[in-house]
This record gives sequence, C-alpha cells and structure tokens, in this order.
Amino acid sequence: MKKSPNHFLDLDNFDAVSLRKILKAAEKVKKNRYGKLLKDKKIAMIFEKPSTRTRISFEAGIIEQGGSAISLNHTDIQLGRGETVADTARVISRYVDLIMIRCFRHETLLEMAENSSVPVINGLTDYSHPCQIMADILTFEEKKGSIKGKNVTWVGDSNNVLNSWIHAACRLDFTLKIATPESVRPSLEILKWAKKNSDNVAILSLKKALENADCIVTDCWLSMGEEHLDDVIARKKIEELKAFQVNKKLMALAKKDAIFMHCLPAHRGEEVTAEVIDGPQSVVWDEAENRLHAQKAIMLWCLGKL
Repeated sequence: MKKSPNHFLDLDNFDAVSLRKILKAAEKVKKNRYGKLLKDKKIAMIFEKPSTRTRISFEAGIIEQGGSAISLNHTDIQLGRGETVADTARVISRYVDLIMIRCFRHETLLEMAENSSVPVINGLTDYSHPCQIMADILTFEEKKGSIKGKNVTWVGDSNNVLNSWIHAACRLDFTLKIATPESVRPSLEILKWAKKNSDNVAILSLKKALENADCIVTDCWLSMGEEHLDDVIARKKIEELKAFQVNKKLMALAKKDAIFMHCLPAHRGEEVTAEVIDGPQSVVWDEAENRLHAQKAIMLWCLGKL
C-alpha cells in the first residue's frame, strides 16, 4: 500500500517532537543557506490570494537548495474556470514533488491534500497560517531562547494567524495571552480545542495580557478578504480595535526586553505605530526573513529528508 504524503496543513496535526525537528532543521539551513538539499525538486505554488512573503520565500527557498518553483495564479489554471480542486490536485501532483496553496477556504486546502499524491503545504487559508508561526517561533528563539514556558501576548483582531499561534502554544508549551475586543474573539471551536489540549491559552484584559509578556504580536485590523466589508461594519470594527493599537505606552506594560512581531503587511498608525514597528524592540524583518528558512525545513520534512 502506498504511503500517504507528508502534508503540512496545520500545527495541531503535529506533536512537539516533530515541530522541534523542523525548527532544528530551519536553524541548520539558515546557517548553510545555499546547497543541494532540494536538488531537482519542483514545487507548484497556487495562489488565490495575493502574496509577497509567501511567494518569494518559497520560490527563493527551493531555488537556493537546488530545486525550482512554478507559480500559478488560480485564474491561470483550470481551477479558475470550474475544474474541481480534486481534479486539479490529481493532475498537478503528477508533475511536481510538492504543492503549496494559498487560498481562502480551508476546505480547499483539505480537498487538495486529500487528492494529491505529493505533499501539500498550507501557505495560508482563512483559518490558519502555520508557516508564518514556524518562522515566528524560529525568530523568537533566536532572540529570547526556548519559547517553552515563555509568555506571548496577542493584541488586536482574531484571525488565521492567531489560530495558528493557539495551536503552537498547546503543542510547544508556552503561554499565549489574548487581548481582543469581545466582538472579535477567537471561535468557540478553537478555544474548546485549546482547553482540551492544554491550559496555556487565556483571553484576558489588555493590561493583564501584557503583564510579563516576552513578546507582543499583532496583525492588521482588516484581514485579506475583508477589504469589501460594508463601510459601517468596517468602521465599527476599527473603532473597537483602536484601544488595542500597539504603541509605546502599550509596549511599556510588557517586560522591558519584550520583542514585537507582526506577520506583515503592516499599517502604521492603525494596529501599530511607526515608533514600535521601526523601533529597537521590533523583530519583524528577521521574522520575515525566517519565512525562507522555516519553509525550507518544512519542504525537507514533507519530502522525508530530515
């Protein structure tokens, strides 16, 4: 019986040992950036959503290790003209060694994985963004040592990035404190999952969430796909989030050596001020670079090369 591919879909599918193995490999490939670890391997990258970091980091990553990438906007292929996700997966996986998809519906990712004969990587869905969090943890540990037992604080909107942080906190044994307006809290489903799997995730007041924080993380207030929200709804959401802007005063409530993270793109003057994201506590540029190294390790894991 043929072995199922090693898909990289969500962090809750992994145990701590497996995630640690990938993170260790990311450290190694960062030290030896160019090589032949992915020699002659091909990745097809499918994009329903625009991308800067995901596209360039995956493409540069496989090229730097001897492979190649094919970038596909969903309108460039028959997927954009009504071909099923399942049929697309069956065909593309005959041509390449890996598929990365960045899409809206999480169900699209799952259907792609179910029907692909090669590993599928979650490049982002409306539900989760695991590649980003692997890069974030790599960055955290470069700056602060092991994340185990540390305090990470999420401030602002609840979204796919936060969902993957919740998965990571439960798997890698660090505390995740969440401060959001009540109207945009994480879904009951993921909070129930977190409660079942650990006691590391808590929703707190802004002040309580920031106490002893080693790292503060935020994201934009209107996620990709929300650009066309009704103006009244969008204005109401932004108004509620204004109190959660990461500024100098808010950073002062965390540990003195706390670091600031943002997955980018950022909107200075909205979810974060320029003096924070461009200041000495910000690690966002290292965080962005580490997408490259974390994803090399993910590709290697998918191909059974770790």
